[in-house]
Amino acid sequence: MALYQKYRPNSFDNFIGNTDTIEALRNLLSKKERPHVYLFSGPTGCGKTTLARIVSQLVGAGPTDITEIDTADFRGIDTIRELRKQSQYKPMNGDSRAWILDECHKLSNDAQNALLKLLEDTPEHVYFFLCTTDPHKLLPTIVGRCSIHEVKKLGDSEMIGLLRRIAKKEGEKVDIPVLEQIALDSQGHPRNAINTLEKVLAVEPDKRMQIAKKTAEEQSQSIALCRALIRGAKWKEVRGILKGLKEEDPEGVRRHVLAYASSVLLGGDNQTAAVVLECFIEPFYNSGFPGLVYACYSVVKDRKS
Repeated sequence: MALYQKYRPNSFDNFIGNTDTIEALRNLLSKKERPHVYLFSGPTGCGKTTLARIVSQLVGAGPTDITEIDTADFRGIDTIRELRKQSQYKPMNGDSRAWILDECHKLSNDAQNALLKLLEDTPEHVYFFLCTTDPHKLLPTIVGRCSIHEVKKLGDSEMIGLLRRIAKKEGEKVDIPVLEQIALDSQGHPRNAINTLEKVLAVEPDKRMQIAKKTAEEQSQSIALCRALIRGAKWKEVRGILKGLKEEDPEGVRRHVLAYASSVLLGGDNQTAAVVLECFIEPFYNSGFPGLVYACYSVVKDRKS
């Protein structure tokens, strides 16, 4: 079993970080009248689906009564029609039935409208958990029906602590500089960090730093973009990396670059990191990929002037 799955939290008590979100959920669930629709938003790999699974259990859904749907693959109105049909059935081995809709922002417009009708008239025994990296693409009327909870990335100290605990449970000791490198490259995403740690633990201690850097680059091209911008790469190299990011979410890349540059700047005086922060400060919701390209070019141009 992969380390990420092996150490996936199964309760609030062993969920690292996001203490405000956890506290808010605890308070909601302690009430007699609690919401039946929850929206978890935040970056990829930060625990949105994990939290949805935990809350599903806490509202009384048994293992066979929790259904996960990846709406990136099943995004049409037929999916919602089937969900509406299934929601009428009573739970099999619990008090509730729960549906977790992952990447729900990828539902078609018709599917979202059909989902809205279901959310407006949710059966008493049914709970919905909407997980998304981009809540802005959901209909405002859907968002308005939800109890909204943001799942944030882990801070460096939280990430290093998490990695140290996992390594210790695996009977390994990893040097702090290696853990710091993993934390920096993962940019707060625990899933990426744990996947990197797993590869690091598979090699001899003297090779771990090299593997940590190589694995991070393989996991995300945005890491390569971050490093290229910070080290002052020429436009030709940056342009080549951007071509490999055309299918990625520009806003997600922007946030990744911002976090990386912030970490570098907090580590010491770095004028290039400051320039990157300035050029990437505005969101790309309207400009999309062209906005990302222009921001990168602005960094390179500013460095030359």
